[in-house]
Amino acid sequence: MTEYTNLQLSIDGHIATLTLQNPPAHTWTMDSLQALKNLITDLNVNDDIYALIIHGDGEKFFSAGADLNNFSDGDKGKAVSMAIAFGDAFEALSSYRGVSIAVINGYAMGGGLECALACDIRIAEDHAQMALPETGVGLLPCAGGTQNLPWLVGEGWAKRMILCGERVDAATALRIGLVEEVVEKGAGLAAAQALAAKAAKQSPVAVSHSKQLIQAARHTPPAQNLICERESFVKLFDTQDQREGVQAFLEKRSPNWQNK
Repeated sequence: MTEYTNLQLSIDGHIATLTLQNPPAHTWTMDSLQALKNLITDLNVNDDIYALIIHGDGEKFFSAGADLNNFSDGDKGKAVSMAIAFGDAFEALSSYRGVSIAVINGYAMGGGLECALACDIRIAEDHAQMALPETGVGLLPCAGGTQNLPWLVGEGWAKRMILCGERVDAATALRIGLVEEVVEKGAGLAAAQALAAKAAKQSPVAVSHSKQLIQAARHTPPAQNLICERESFVKLFDTQDQREGVQAFLEKRSPNWQNK
């Protein structure tokens, strides 16, 4: 199996699990961001993988984001390179063709929270803490935070978290729509695996088309998306999975998806 810097990938059936491993706080580096982009590229061409789970190693940190030592010298060129690397990595994650689930099993700060925001679904353990504190050090979220956060929680809470530096706990995150589920400490991975198993029962081709349509609702007018929705529905009739899904239903058996 390919090695990815500061990332450990394991595969069980149709589910891939990515463990962030850059102790103590699983901060992102230029190498690990490139590794994440490469990993997503590899998963996208693996027809056997339908879902991806991401969590931090241990029980204290999901990820604390970028190491501020990278910006201590005020090198603008380095800032450009890191901003591009963050954007490329998390946009690749957002565009992953399968279902991505973040298990926020501790602190998710800055680029750590932005990684979770790039996933389709977020499960927080009840001790988790989340924040985008960049403006407090003279910076701003540059890996999708200013765009993805208000889409989930609304403009008001996005401004509280970004402009006022407000940190939210798991219960607040659930209430405002930042996460979809809260579980006990240590139970996040099992909850994500159960949800990923549900996703793996769906046609991965249909899931990929549906995900693209759902995410397009952020920036494309409904009138245009409704046309794309019908076009995608018809395109599925060119796939093996469409024929298998209907036939399996009529024969009262579980479908055997091919992701084709």
